[in-house]
Amino acid sequence: MTDVKHYLKFSDLTHDDYQHLFERARVLKRRHIRRELYRPLVGRVMSMIFEKNSTRTRVSFEAGMSQLGGHAMFLDSKSSQLGRGEPIEDTARVLSRMSDIIMIRTFEQSLVERLAAYSRVPVINGLTNEYHPCQILADIFTFIEQRGPIQGKTVAWIGDGNNMSRTWLEAARVLGFSLKVASPAGFELPEAERCDAPMLTAGNDPRAAVAGAHLVTTDVFTSMGYEAEAAERLKAFAGYQVDEALMSHAAADALFMHCLPAHRGEEVSAGVIDGPQSVVWDEAENRMHVQKALIEFLLLGRVND
Repeated sequence: MTDVKHYLKFSDLTHDDYQHLFERARVLKRRHIRRELYRPLVGRVMSMIFEKNSTRTRVSFEAGMSQLGGHAMFLDSKSSQLGRGEPIEDTARVLSRMSDIIMIRTFEQSLVERLAAYSRVPVINGLTNEYHPCQILADIFTFIEQRGPIQGKTVAWIGDGNNMSRTWLEAARVLGFSLKVASPAGFELPEAERCDAPMLTAGNDPRAAVAGAHLVTTDVFTSMGYEAEAAERLKAFAGYQVDEALMSHAAADALFMHCLPAHRGEEVSAGVIDGPQSVVWDEAENRMHVQKALIEFLLLGRVND
């Protein structure tokens, strides 16, 4: 469906689109805080497909859709035909005749792309093994709230070359900031991702990555789907914890972010995540606000009221 706009990767939208989304998120958040009703999506339905566990993704989409006047339905592989092998193409054909928008949180990016290819309505990637665009959307909005435009700034990613770091790299390309990544040998961003990326500095030294950074961010050492590698990863990632000593190499007013859930004492120290530079709770809340702006944009276009 070429006339339907999807959000499968951060690079699906333009710099101008993001400026609109950040401004709309600011407006919608302000209305929420003031308890002003804004319900442009009365009668609209979102189907939410979950093949991975979730707290923030489910709650933020479900609450956000409700606040916009719509309804969100939860589907997982245990309670739907997805668990019995129904092709994703057939799921797309059915759900997009009964829903106005679809969000999916799953494993392979190719599954999301197949769903979108056969959907009559917009599809949002709520997380895959390869990308997590809604999280980075919230992270950047949080930075803008706290420090102003991110263009020209430096973001340091410490940890795995996973879906988060891939999406940060896409965001750096679109929004014009620098990304410095430090990962253990064998866990770096794939070579294909690093090609033609002048905004990227990648290496194995966390202190070099954090030096002068305006934002330092990380994730768990073992993401969902990689639990069998947990012991190996804990050993490989020794020395990559974001602690007070590491944060001291960043800019004096640097922020700390984490997509959550966090393991204090592993990828981040309690002193950092619970400290004055941490904005993880604003970051988590902002998932709801930016996703409301995204849903509005995909269903109604550019609203400016």
